[in-house]
Amino acid sequence: MLGLEELTQASGVSGREDEVRRLILEHLKKIPEIRVRTDVMGNVLVSTGRKGRKVMLAAHMDEVGLMISGISKEGLLYFKKVGGIDDRVLLAKVVLIGKDRIPGVIGAKPIHKQEPKERESVIRADQLFIDIGASRKEEAERWVHPGDVAVFATQFERYGNVVKAKALDDRVGVAILLRLLEQTFDLDLHVAFTVQEEVGLRGARTAAYQLEPECALVVEGTICSDIPEIEPHQWVTKLGAGAALSVADHTSLANRGLLRVLEESAQKAGVRYQFRESSAGGNDAGAIQVSRAGVPTASVSVPVRYLHSPCSIADSGDIEDTYRLLEAFLRRVEGGLVI
Repeated sequence: MLGLEELTQASGVSGREDEVRRLILEHLKKIPEIRVRTDVMGNVLVSTGRKGRKVMLAAHMDEVGLMISGISKEGLLYFKKVGGIDDRVLLAKVVLIGKDRIPGVIGAKPIHKQEPKERESVIRADQLFIDIGASRKEEAERWVHPGDVAVFATQFERYGNVVKAKALDDRVGVAILLRLLEQTFDLDLHVAFTVQEEVGLRGARTAAYQLEPECALVVEGTICSDIPEIEPHQWVTKLGAGAALSVADHTSLANRGLLRVLEESAQKAGVRYQFRESSAGGNDAGAIQVSRAGVPTASVSVPVRYLHSPCSIADSGDIEDTYRLLEAFLRRVEGGLVI
């Protein structure tokens, strides 16, 4: 199985998912009796080619990151954020730029050169730059060009029962769906590995339009804020408490029938689950739900601390619970369950 380590170490900023897509396509060659294609957007679409209910599962390949927008005469790189990144997490982070993974450090005006008022506020992204060690523009242009993307240089690690990595949103969903594809279900199962979720759910919109599923589940890494500075009723999800079911978010309302079946499936399979206690954020469900004449859609997520930052954390048990819940759901649908 293609592992979470290899998936998270790959570069896949929105619109530049090529490296992740290559890993997925190479892995899918090892799975028999499936049909695989890519579309114009760059989505990877997998079909099992069997009869039965037409079910779509989706996880996005892209991650938040940075795009080089210009180069100063001193050889420093200007950049724009791709996706929702908090300016506060950027300063002094190491990034890798382009296919050659040119290392750089995000820098800013030194604190002793700042005015007192400047020291009281967060340094905005447009006041930052990336330093690759070049002394002038012409030297930097030998290695980097406007339009190149940068990812955070975070190494994958396991410690205790958690994994630490960049891009767990949503390589964790990708890993789970690849594992499910190694199972056999008597369903007309379609799995979409989508692009450009972080910049407007773009890949999911075209994928769902093509597939025309009867129902769809989005597998995602979601907000987890169970830390001391936040009251428990504002945690959204809790690490180590199982798969997270979403009732509503900023882009979609979950189908009540699908939610009921997911909850029953978890209970029958003895799988831990929790409800996502916030409507903040959104995912590909928002685009799939309104495709063509509409699609009954719900989200099953893995809680992830420090989402959209250089370094995020997920619980191994939550990942396993999410996989087991999805498998239990598909087995019930396979058995003729009417949603």
